[in-house]
Amino acid sequence: MTDVKDAFLPTESGAFRIYSYAFDDPNNPHIALVTNDLDLSEPIWLRIHSECLTGDVFGSLRCDCGFQLRKSLDLIQRFGGMLIYLRQEGRGIGLHNKIGAYALQDEGYDTIEANHKLGFGSDLRNYEPAVKILKEWNVNRVRLISNNPLKKLYLETHGIEISELFPMIKPVDPYNEAYLRTKREKMGHHLPQE
Repeated sequence: MTDVKDAFLPTESGAFRIYSYAFDDPNNPHIALVTNDLDLSEPIWLRIHSECLTGDVFGSLRCDCGFQLRKSLDLIQRFGGMLIYLRQEGRGIGLHNKIGAYALQDEGYDTIEANHKLGFGSDLRNYEPAVKILKEWNVNRVRLISNNPLKKLYLETHGIEISELFPMIKPVDPYNEAYLRTKREKMGHHLPQE
């Protein structure tokens, strides 16, 4: 039995119910924010968002994470759905190593090269907790808010039908240009050409 706690959570995007899932570590639970009008007869709007302290909390311009989080919450609140927040900072390498990767990016490495230089793979994220949460809610069909083809593939492989892939694209600026180019060219993310 999964240890789950929930409470009312009013936000700048609107009211949600917040659920804390302590699958492995109760000090770092995965989170689901769910609208009150969740209608499972239709594909729900879904964002699976991996933790990014620098982007989500501090508003870093180096990435598109905070932008995607805020815009996705607005969209989910408007149409009804769920945001799953996975505790896997820095594509799974952790915050401390992510700051080390930032330092390497300052020297000219791209985000993938920096991870490799630190001895990590390109992307160590695991979407199994998200699938567990979706199964607990009996969610089988979603409109996925994502640019990431691997996230879509993982969900489909685990029995979640994707009725629509809705890209969440942050405008290019001088701080994120190289980052977005790397995501598009090396990771296959659905992002426009510059």
